[in-house]
Amino acid sequence: MQLQFHKTVCPCLQQVKRQVQNQEQTQEVRLGDDMPDIGRVLGAWGQVLLRSKEWQNGSMSISGGVMAWALYAPEDGGQVRWVDTWIPFQMKWDIPDTQYDGVIRCQCLLRGIDARSTSARRLMLRVSVGAMAEAMLPGEFAQYTPEEVPEDVALLKNTYPFCLPQEAGEKPFELEEILNLPPAAPKLGKLIRYELTPQILDKKVMGSKVVFRGAANLHIVYLTEDGTVQSWNFELPFSQYGELEGDYDHDATAQIIPAVTGLEMDVDEEGNLHLKAGVTCQYVISDRNMVTVIEDAYSPKREVAVQTQTQQVPVILEQLTQTVHAQQQLDREVGRVADVAFYPDHPRMTQKEGGIEAELPGQFSVLYYDGEGALQGATSRWEGSMSLSAGPEVQMDGLVFCNGKTQQDLQADIQMELTGSSRQGIPMVTALELGAEIQPDPNRPSLILRKAGDEKLWDIAKRTGTTVEAIRDANKLTDEPEKHQTLLIPIS
Repeated sequence: MQLQFHKTVCPCLQQVKRQVQNQEQTQEVRLGDDMPDIGRVLGAWGQVLLRSKEWQNGSMSISGGVMAWALYAPEDGGQVRWVDTWIPFQMKWDIPDTQYDGVIRCQCLLRGIDARSTSARRLMLRVSVGAMAEAMLPGEFAQYTPEEVPEDVALLKNTYPFCLPQEAGEKPFELEEILNLPPAAPKLGKLIRYELTPQILDKKVMGSKVVFRGAANLHIVYLTEDGTVQSWNFELPFSQYGELEGDYDHDATAQIIPAVTGLEMDVDEEGNLHLKAGVTCQYVISDRNMVTVIEDAYSPKREVAVQTQTQQVPVILEQLTQTVHAQQQLDREVGRVADVAFYPDHPRMTQKEGGIEAELPGQFSVLYYDGEGALQGATSRWEGSMSLSAGPEVQMDGLVFCNGKTQQDLQADIQMELTGSSRQGIPMVTALELGAEIQPDPNRPSLILRKAGDEKLWDIAKRTGTTVEAIRDANKLTDEPEKHQTLLIPIS
């Protein structure tokens, strides 16, 4: 006789790809006819924009570009000049063929940017972009429960607290602001460049909504009316929510990756800054589930054929946030620092004995006036690291965020969001076939004395043809026995 099993499905997301890809692009820019010849290139800066994500059979791709600016000192010794350009990029990852499209999350970072003159009238800009792309498909974790179980059939049940990724999506929105420099700031003459860095400060899952608030740091660099270079930061708060497909309790959590999708800025005749930006927040919702599975079955009175299968479950083991402080010094005389930018790279995870080593590279880009009052530019690589405790079966993924604010003495705070996960194999019984009754052996003793050893009560009971309850009652046990404990094993 075969027992009927009821199948219950717990939905979850299956990650089919997560990989960082780096790409370099170059662009040559010719100076306008009204611009003086190049004397010295002072530096280059950029803003990454994510334009699109596309899922295709066998691949996923993203496209975007870098709004790039280069600053130079003219050969004739006049006021500094700058050029801007758009440098597009496109990246593609191979993924397994799927019947339908999944969800893509992406974090694009500007790893570095530089410029050099190829002639008195031409600049060559080079950018390095790193993109972490993650492809996820809806999946399921199935539980099997027998509907009617005879009294003589014993079931080994175990309950696991799993944190599973449940759904993913994104919330796009726009920021439109009219901004003025405060009276204490040097008056704006001409705008050189601008960058926007959104940061999530708080996030919460509330029923069928993901609610989050944050701040976008707008960093501008400009010339004052007397021709000196200045920089300023504006903090633009935002609050948004996204509609979810599921309805979650208070244990659910959200991980959010913000990305800038559009950025425009104009200055009117009164010196007001008009900002228009597009931002999208890509989220994954994870929830805790208590999953009960039947891992084994037997009967002391009849033959039982057990059919099992092992399901691989994408379990989130740990989520934490750590702040890393980046600091660097220039090996030259500096008078006044006019501007500092910091570009973090994606962390590199290396499995070490006893844990994981996370390498955190980045680049400082500095504009400063030297001791003689001449404007200079410099870049400086920074290398940080941190050790993480993790077992060999744990995969540690890291996202790096910088709030865009740097201090004039070359300092920046990097926020790392770390997720430890593993694909756990869960064995479970999916079918039971009950056979003929077992005829008792008249010569078999009704009581056995034996050491517990390394076996669990379930294994002892199954092998000796009794029940776990009978062994517990006979030995007054509330838990597993000690390794060297002698047990009374009653045989029915």
